[in-house]
Amino acid sequence: MEMLAIAKSNLLSPIILFFVLGFLAGTARARLEIPENIGKFLALYLMMAIGFKGGVALSSHGLSADALTLLGLGIVLSLFIPVLGFFAARRFLGFSVPDSAALAAHYGSVSVVTYVAASAFLETQGIDYGNYIVAVVAAMETPAIMTALFLIRKKGEQKGQKPLPLSALMHEVFLNGSVVMLLGAFAIGLVTGDHGQSELNVFITSLFKGVLCFFLLDTGLKAAASITGTASEKAKGMTLGMIAYGIGMPLLGATIALVACRFLGITGGDAIMMVTLAASASYIAVPAAMKIAIPEADTPRLTSVALAVTFPFNIIIGIPLYAWLVGG
Repeated sequence: MEMLAIAKSNLLSPIILFFVLGFLAGTARARLEIPENIGKFLALYLMMAIGFKGGVALSSHGLSADALTLLGLGIVLSLFIPVLGFFAARRFLGFSVPDSAALAAHYGSVSVVTYVAASAFLETQGIDYGNYIVAVVAAMETPAIMTALFLIRKKGEQKGQKPLPLSALMHEVFLNGSVVMLLGAFAIGLVTGDHGQSELNVFITSLFKGVLCFFLLDTGLKAAASITGTASEKAKGMTLGMIAYGIGMPLLGATIALVACRFLGITGGDAIMMVTLAASASYIAVPAAMKIAIPEADTPRLTSVALAVTFPFNIIIGIPLYAWLVGG
C-alpha cells in the first residue's frame, strides 16, 4: 500500500502530468509543438539552474566524506554499467558491436531531467538529500562514453581495424553544451554563494518548476515522435526486445546501486538519488558524442530506447519504486 501511495503522489505531480500530456498529444499527432530553439533554451536553463543551486549549496556546507563517497561510487557505476549493457545488447538483442557500444553508453551516463524529476519527487515527499548530488550528476556524464569507446576499440583491434581518433570525441564530450553549462553554473554558484542566490532567486528558483513543465511537455512530444515515426530522425522499428532492454537496464542499474549504497552505508535521499541516477539513461549528451565517436551506429534508433522507454518508465514508475526499495 505504501508503494501505491508513493506512486499515486508521483503520478499526480504537474511535472509528470505535463510529460503525459505531451506524450498523448504526440501519439495523437495533435498540432502541438515547441520550436526546437526554445526546446534547447529550456534544456540550457535547467542545466544552469541545477548547476548554480548545487554550487551555492556546496559553498555553504562544504565537501564532506559522504560527497566524496558518492562521487567515487557514481564514477565506478558509470564505468561499469555500460559493460553489462554492451554484452546484454550483443547477446539478447543481437546488435552489432557499434550499436551495442553506443546503446550501452546511454545507460552508463545519466539523465539530468530524470535527476530533476527525482529531486521534485523527494521535495514533495519531504525527503532531504545532499547538495553535492549535482556534482555526482556531472561526474557521471562522461565515463560511460569512455567505456563505450574502449569496448569498440578493443573489438576493432581484434579485427585489425584502425583505432578511432580521440580529438573530436574529447572536444564533444568535455565541451558539450550541457556539460559546460552544468559545470560552469556549478562553479559560478560555488564562487558567489548565498549572495549570488539572492540576486538570481526569482529566475533560478521561482521559475524552475514552470520551465521544467514546459521541458517535459516537449520531452513527451519527442518520446511519442520516436515511437510513431514523426521525428526527423525516427526510430526504425521499436522491437519488444528493445522495450525489454529499456526497462531491464534501469532495473539492473538500480539494483547494483542499491546494493552498493547499503554496503557503503548510504541511506535516505542520497541513496534514492544514487539509485535513480544509476537507473537513468542519457538522451542529450551521449547521442551527440556517439554521432562523432561511433558514426556507424544507428544512434537515432538507439536513443529512442532511452527517450521513449527508459525515461517514461523512470519518471512514472521507477522513481517511486526506487524510493520504496531504499526505504524498505
